[in-house]
This record gives sequence, C-alpha cells and structure tokens, in this order.
Amino acid sequence: MRIATWNVNSLRSRIDRVEAFLERHDIDVLALQEIKAREDQVPLMGLQARGYDVAAHGLDQWNGVALISRVGLEDVTIGFPGQPGWGEPPVMEARAIGATCGGVRIWSLYIPNGRKPDDPHYAYKLDWLAGLHTAAAPWLDVPTALVGDWNICPTDDDVFDVTQFRNSTHVTPAERAAFQGFLDSGWAEVTREHAPGYTYWDYYRQRFERDRGLKIDFVVGSPGFAARVTGAFIDRDERDPAQNTGSPSDHAPVIVDLAD
Repeated sequence: MRIATWNVNSLRSRIDRVEAFLERHDIDVLALQEIKAREDQVPLMGLQARGYDVAAHGLDQWNGVALISRVGLEDVTIGFPGQPGWGEPPVMEARAIGATCGGVRIWSLYIPNGRKPDDPHYAYKLDWLAGLHTAAAPWLDVPTALVGDWNICPTDDDVFDVTQFRNSTHVTPAERAAFQGFLDSGWAEVTREHAPGYTYWDYYRQRFERDRGLKIDFVVGSPGFAARVTGAFIDRDERDPAQNTGSPSDHAPVIVDLAD
C-alpha cells in the first residue's frame, strides 16, 4: 500500500494537481491538510471517477483536512477525544480526521502553527499536541499513522538556517519536546531514514529555488505500522514552480510504501 501526506494549501485551487499526483505515483491513500473548503465544496467528480472515496472536514476558508482512499474508508472520525478548541468561546477547528483504510488507521493532522512563542496560539499549539499525545496512546496497539503538517522542525537539520529561527516557533524546546514525546512513547517517524530533505519552502524570496526550506511534514507510525514501511520519498517536483501546470503548494507531498 502506498500512503501520502500533503499540505495542499487549497484543494479547490489545486484539484487538477492532486488528481495528477494520485495517478503519477499510484497512491492508495492521500491525507490532505489545509484544504480550505467545507465538505460540500470539495471537488469530488474527478476523484470518484478514479475510484477514490473522500472524507473531508472543513469549516470555512481556513484549515481543513481530508482523506482520499481507494482501499476503503471506514470508521471516519472527526477530531480526536479531548482536542482543544481555539477562540472565545473555544471552538474545535478542522485539524484532524481519522479513518481506517485498507486495515490501517490513518489520521490526517494539521497541527496549529503557533505564530510566535509569546502568542496565545503557541500555548494552544502545545495544548493541542498534548491532547493528541494522550488520545493517541491507545492507538499504539493497532497499525496507525499520524500523518500531516506537524509545524515542528524536530532537529536543527530540519531548518535551512536555525539562527534565523532563534526567536520563532517550530524550533523551540517545548515544541521539539512535544514531538519527541511521541517517539519516547513508542511511535516512530518513518520517513527520515528514507527521505532526507525539506518538505516546505516559503513562497518568499525564491526559497525553493535556493533550497531554504523546512522539514515539517511527517509520518509518525505505531510499531505495527512502522514495521511494514519499506521506503519513503519526498516529491520535490510537485513543489517546483517550473514543473506541472498551475501554481504549486508551498509544501511537497511525502510518500510512504508499506509491505502487505
């Protein structure tokens, strides 16, 4: 089975690229983040014609997550138990959707950005990660993957110049400790040994062309999932403005292969 995750930065704007990506790489399950659409706005016709089922969770033009699968889409769950909300009063954002696809439980996750270390959104991000960690503990016993845009650079190698991020989110000790907490609990990040390199390049100042990126998109698997991983790669061409048609997302898809 071949699984991919991609922060698509607007599904409606990039549906042609998504459909071409699914065909080009023969993807079985695609987890999307930042679809920026309500469920009724998701363009389904081309996906369904290609044999895919779709489960989406979006509330407005922000955030939004989806799962696209041709190997089953069962027990769809919106949000995880204890997922924190944002705002006054707090509202659960469209940042998590889970489903069982081909016998594997897959969660498409869009972890909050955090904005700045002194911003309330940063505290929300840490609360969100803590809530996910707690909710995910029982999932370690079954083949499960927590995939998506984690908005964390776990190591200095995951950022093009860590000195430029000294006062920024994504590299703070608390964020990195939250990510490491999953690994310490028995989860495994399964892409790094197969797929070095960045997954995100800002549109600003030709960051992609200069390879000044971040590695923030990950596939974190339970032991039963990790044991089946045979390889992974990052589709850098999908981020390249010179490749394909239309404008790219600022993220590249990450693809993982599983043994039967």
